[in-house]
Amino acid sequence: MQTPVASPDAQRPVSARIQDALLHVTLNDGRVIATPLDWYPRLQEATHEQQQHITFSISGVHWPDLDEDLSVAGMLAGWRTPAVLIT
Repeated sequence: MQTPVASPDAQRPVSARIQDALLHVTLNDGRVIATPLDWYPRLQEATHEQQQHITFSISGVHWPDLDEDLSVAGMLAGWRTPAVLIT
């Protein structure tokens, strides 16, 4: 028996919100992904207005004011924004 594969449209993000130090992204099929906000320093340090200015694509979430893009695949895989070392 084969495991069913979700269609790309099922994983399309339809809403996002930040609450209780988590980024919550709701997918088209009703699932909600919640990842720690501290995984995304630019998003964590942004103003409330910048955090609220969001656009969606078939595969991810974009914050235009921050030039921040997060893919659903990356969130599901646990990918974090790499730390930037300042020397």
